[in-house]
Amino acid sequence: MPPPSNSARPNGKGLIELPDPLPEPAEGELKLEAVFAALADPLRLTIVRKLMLEAEAYDHTCGWFGFDRPKSTLTHHFRALRDAGLIQQRQYGLERRSRLRTEDLNRRFPGLLDLIRAWKPSSNG
Repeated sequence: MPPPSNSARPNGKGLIELPDPLPEPAEGELKLEAVFAALADPLRLTIVRKLMLEAEAYDHTCGWFGFDRPKSTLTHHFRALRDAGLIQQRQYGLERRSRLRTEDLNRRFPGLLDLIRAWKPSSNG
């Protein structure tokens, strides 16, 4: 069986088709200043770190993160991460699911994800 494409993933019975990703910058269009601006917010940095360290092999809903924030606030933060090229999102009915663009980020900015992995969230924020 060929490896899954960006729009198909195995589900135990073969490949399932995934919704197309929402608009995002291509790998070559990722800008370090946009990535740093998105990561300057501690909540967004936490989102990226959680996706990197705890995510499974599937896209995650907003609820998976366990943040006690209004949906509109989280939507804003996820959009900032997607616009900067840090995450990919797909629309599944009424919900959006997110995943980290690990391969693109490692190719474009080697070492960036290692810095995020080493970061420890402060206990007061």
